Amino acid sequence: MNRIFVAALLAMIAVTTAFGQDERADKNKVIVRRIFTDILSQGKFEVAAEIYAKDFVNHGTIKDLGFDESEAVDHGWRAAFPDLKLTVEREMAEGDFVTVLWRGRGTNTGSGNGLNATGKIAEGRGISIFRIVDGRIKEEWTETSQLVILRQLGLFPGR
Repeated sequence: MNRIFVAALLAMIAVTTAFGQDERADKNKVIVRRIFTDILSQGKFEVAAEIYAKDFVNHGTIKDLGFDESEAVDHGWRAAFPDLKLTVEREMAEGDFVTVLWRGRGTNTGSGNGLNATGKIAEGRGISIFRIVDGRIKEEWTETSQLVILRQLGLFPGR
């Protein structure tokens, strides 16, 4: 009888833990999705204060950026592409990490991030990995082909 009770108790703990992890993963995906829907697509930069940790680090290809520097880059993309829309194509979450495959599209009618207005439409895809701690985005790693964007805007020779 004791063995059955212990086995049932262990099974309940395992199921509860699995549901707790799924719930945390779902909450983390909602937090990350707000970057694409609210901040980058709608320009609601005030949302950043709600979802980013104060000691956030964006692990860039060339150098790491803190929150203020990373936010300035986001402002630059919105300035260069005022109609920018980002859509989440795929998302996966495990533990503290959320990975997003996304697509962005916009018309380069403004200036920002070193781009002058060309009036051309650009579209590209990227992949981002976020680490969420205590309901806040603590770290980010993003890869996208800026060369593809520059070519579409006629700012870099090639196909």
